Amino acid sequence: MKYSVIDIGSNSMRLTVYKVKNGSFKILFKDKRMAGLAGYVEKGCISDRGIKRACDLLLEFKSTLESFDITERAYVFATASLRNIVNSDEAAARITEETGFNIDIVTGEQEAILGYQGVMRELYISDGILIDIGGASTEMVIFENGNIVSPRSYRVGSLKLFKDCVKHILPGKSSKERIKAAIEAELEKQPIRITNPYNKLICTGGTARSVFKFARYLDIIPASSNMMLARDLKKVGKFLTGERKEAADMILKVDPERIHTIIPGYMILQSIADQTGAKKIIVSNYGVREGYLCRKVLG
Repeated sequence: MKYSVIDIGSNSMRLTVYKVKNGSFKILFKDKRMAGLAGYVEKGCISDRGIKRACDLLLEFKSTLESFDITERAYVFATASLRNIVNSDEAAARITEETGFNIDIVTGEQEAILGYQGVMRELYISDGILIDIGGASTEMVIFENGNIVSPRSYRVGSLKLFKDCVKHILPGKSSKERIKAAIEAELEKQPIRITNPYNKLICTGGTARSVFKFARYLDIIPASSNMMLARDLKKVGKFLTGERKEAADMILKVDPERIHTIIPGYMILQSIADQTGAKKIIVSNYGVREGYLCRKVLG
């Protein structure tokens, strides 16, 4: 049986089609569109243009799903893109009316747990810290012996930081200082208190995968590796936050869609890596969409 999951994120919108059989699943198809919905938030509300942007992309996805003949088995959820705004109910209702998709707005804690459940379908790690850096929020799960200890959500993300702190495309010295201060202020609201040392920081989401792309491009890690050491992460950051012309050229070669968000996203990742003292950073191909599929279909 085929199912699809659509994730309405603050920076991107993603469609994944799965084949589900005997309690397991296989990814058949993926599609991603950069929506930038966090950039359409004005005075706490998503604008009409932002709602139209979401509708237009969902209708494109719907056309794709019609070719798979699985429009009746499509699940659509929204994260911080609709969760962290004043007019979330109104926006979701209008999107449903325009597209026919029912929109499930998940809480920050739910998103963190779903991300963990999705990642563990691939990695099977018993102890560590999981983070998912999105466009407008960052989710975290501390887990021990295969059990969630502390799920949490921070209202800081790569696109939100760009919008709030950066004047040009790439951040200069003052912008980086503003980004750093914003990250620190948000993390202080739910301090990361580690009673036991965790060697592994598990990452999911577009920002983390992009950071690993840069690490591979720079030959810091092998092309097939899904793991880097803490010192490797700092090496990536040295290039990303170094001379702006060199950084811009590299970003345009490796991941041009993220030219405005990769540095703020990297700075979130580096800040959390520093605070947790992680020695190894591991990236997963699975995440919140796979967790949502498990919750809705596999139980």
